[in-house]
Amino acid sequence: MTRFAIDLYSDTLTRPTPAMREAIARAEVGDEQKREDPTVNRLQEMTADMLGHEAGLFLPSGTMCNLIAHCVWCRPGEEIIIEQSSHPVHFEGGGPAVGARVSLRALASARGIFTADQVEAAVRPNDPHFPRSRLVCLENTHNMGGGTVWPLPAMQSVAEAARRHGLKLHLDGARLFNATIAGGYRPRDVGALFDSVWIDLTKGLGCPIGAVLTGARDFIEEARRYKQIFGGAMRQAGIVAAAGVYALEHHIDRLAEDHANARRLADGLADIPGISIRPDEVETNIVMFDVAGVGMSRAEFFRRLEAEGVRMSGRLTPTGVRAVTHLDISQADVDRALQVVGRVIRG
Repeated sequence: MTRFAIDLYSDTLTRPTPAMREAIARAEVGDEQKREDPTVNRLQEMTADMLGHEAGLFLPSGTMCNLIAHCVWCRPGEEIIIEQSSHPVHFEGGGPAVGARVSLRALASARGIFTADQVEAAVRPNDPHFPRSRLVCLENTHNMGGGTVWPLPAMQSVAEAARRHGLKLHLDGARLFNATIAGGYRPRDVGALFDSVWIDLTKGLGCPIGAVLTGARDFIEEARRYKQIFGGAMRQAGIVAAAGVYALEHHIDRLAEDHANARRLADGLADIPGISIRPDEVETNIVMFDVAGVGMSRAEFFRRLEAEGVRMSGRLTPTGVRAVTHLDISQADVDRALQVVGRVIRG
C-alpha cells in the first residue's frame, strides 16, 4: 500500500498518537450492546454533557449517525431540508433514500450557509400532493464549502424558522469542534439549538473509529433500536471508545494548530502562478483551490504530486482541489508541500 509522506487527502487519515494508543491498551471494557462497557458509557456521557444534551450513543461512523437521525425524525415519504453540497446528498451512498426512505429538499447557498428565509421558502404546503417537511439539517463546519464555520446567529435564525413550522433540527457536526474553536462559541451553544447532534472522532480528533450522536434521552433510546437494525451494535467497544475519551480530553484545543497550518498553506498556494484560491475563505482546516490555470488536468496534477509523496483530493468541480490539515501535518510538512506544488506546476 502506498504511504504518502505528506497526506493532505483528509483529516480522516490522522493516526492515533502514542498516548492515545496507551489509553486504548488500558481501556476497561464490557459488553457495549448490553450497556455494560464503562468506557463507552463514559464517552457517551462526556459528549452529551459537552453539547448540553441528555444522552449520547457511540456509533461506528458519522454516516450511521446521520442515517439513524433521519430514521428517527422522519417517516417514509417525508422530506429533509438540507444544503445541496452536504454530506448526505453526495457521499452517503443514497442513504436517506435507501435507509430512511425520505426525499431531500436541497438548498443552494454560499459555501454551505443557507438562510432562515430559504428555510421558510422550502417548507412544503400542507397538501397531500407534496412530501411533508419534517427535518432541517445543517453541517458545521461545512466540508464542501471549504470548512466553513456557521456563525452562531445564522444557526439561531435558521433554528427559529424551523421551530415556527414545527420542524426538527439535526446537526452534522463531523467537525463541530473545528467550528467552535474558530467561531468562538461553545459546543453547548450549538447543542441548545438542535434536537440531535453528532461529532466525529476520526477526523481532527485523531481516533481510529467512531462517532457519537447526542440528543434527548427518548431520542437516543429510539436511535439505539436503529443502531441494532443497521448492525452498529458492538461488544468490547471500550477499546475504541477509550480513544474518543482521550481525544475529548486532549485534542480539541490543538485544532487551532491545524487551522493555522491550513491558512499557511492557503497563503503559500496564493503565491503560485496558475492556482486560484481565496485565502481569506480558509476558516478551519480545509483548503479549497482550483487548478484550471496550471496547464494540466487535475488528474495529472495529482499524479505528479503523488510521485513526490504529497496527496490531496478532489472536490465537486472538475478542477477543484481539497487539502486538509490534521494532527499528522506539521508546519514543516506544509512548507514542503508548497515546494512540491510549486515545482510540479513549474515543471
